[in-house]
Amino acid sequence: MRIFRHDRVAQGERGAVVAIGNFDGVHLGHQRVIAEAGAIARRLGAAHAVLTFEPHPRSVFRPQDPPFRLTPFRMKSRRIEALGVDLLFTLHFDLDFARRSAEAFVDGVLIEGLGARHVVVGYDFVFGHGRRGNSALLAERGAALGFGVDIVAPVEAAGGAVYSSTRIREHLAAGRPRDAAALLGRFWEIDGRVERGDQRGRTIGFPTANIFLQDYLRPAAGVYAVRAALDEAGGTRWLDAVANFGTRPTFGASDLRLEVHLFDFAGDLYGRHLRVALIEHLRPERKFPGIDALKAQIAEDAKQAREILKELPGW
Repeated sequence: MRIFRHDRVAQGERGAVVAIGNFDGVHLGHQRVIAEAGAIARRLGAAHAVLTFEPHPRSVFRPQDPPFRLTPFRMKSRRIEALGVDLLFTLHFDLDFARRSAEAFVDGVLIEGLGARHVVVGYDFVFGHGRRGNSALLAERGAALGFGVDIVAPVEAAGGAVYSSTRIREHLAAGRPRDAAALLGRFWEIDGRVERGDQRGRTIGFPTANIFLQDYLRPAAGVYAVRAALDEAGGTRWLDAVANFGTRPTFGASDLRLEVHLFDFAGDLYGRHLRVALIEHLRPERKFPGIDALKAQIAEDAKQAREILKELPGW
């Protein structure tokens, strides 16, 4: 997949079938929109493309909000590539971009910039200054300017709920990673570089890889059964693990971090990227009266995590 960080492409990249959206989470509803674009692209013999925006518009309009991203760009692009997309157009979103009218977006970006042959959006897609553009306006402009438009209807999960990034965030904030996974089509992952921490874990027999969440949504604090992935020359290596997300109150700390203890692993992870999939929330974070009590609880957490993870199929 080729990634473009602008809205002007060469002749060879023009004429694609383009799925448009923020696609935060790349959940099953998003995947339906992207897959529809892929099906049309194959039928037309055109390139399959996705157009998205970075940073997420919400962070531009509401910079005071706490971190909320399900998939910052590195993870989002990985997920989109896995869907077989040929081209990813990533437009820089700022207040100047937000002032463009809906018509200017269609004319300047879709037609002049990308030469889109066909566009696919979800039923709730809005765009342009004041969010005035919608799927109906897009279809109207497409008919006038000669590009096709498909609008994907709401995709419902089990029980009738519509797939929603907002709902996934609610599940994760409440410590329900399996419910979030049902909407994502996979377990939610945090991707980050392993940083040097306090190195207390190795002194009590449970060394951890420390990851700071950056732009990621903060899930419920506490202990999780997780699977962690290392990208290696032969592919991706998944390892069972137990992790704590929180502030480590037993040690009087205050900064949030994810600490991952990999089972049956020996090696140096500093500086490497680690992907951590949250499988099940085991318990809330709490302060222990001393190191011995903490060690006993971590041992119990690790045992419980191993039991849960052995029931999952291999990845």
